[in-house]
Amino acid sequence: MSQLLGIIQRLKSLQEGSETGEVQQRLFELNGKTICQVKYFPNKDTFELEVFDQDGKSKKYPFDDIDMTAIEIFDLLQEERQQ
Repeated sequence: MSQLLGIIQRLKSLQEGSETGEVQQRLFELNGKTICQVKYFPNKDTFELEVFDQDGKSKKYPFDDIDMTAIEIFDLLQEERQQ
């Protein structure tokens, strides 16, 4: 549960850091491997989750809810731990 709270705190810091109107971003890594990147778009109040696969390719997913974004990141990190 503490990991999920940490993810939410990082996402909230994106929202708080966007007061300048600039897009904020954070990487989420596990054991030195980048799992995903999150961008926050303040003008739309949305998050964009970019998930990287083993080949370095990525897929992007939009979210308009901080909790759903955090759960998706948490799931991605858990999947990576189990591999």
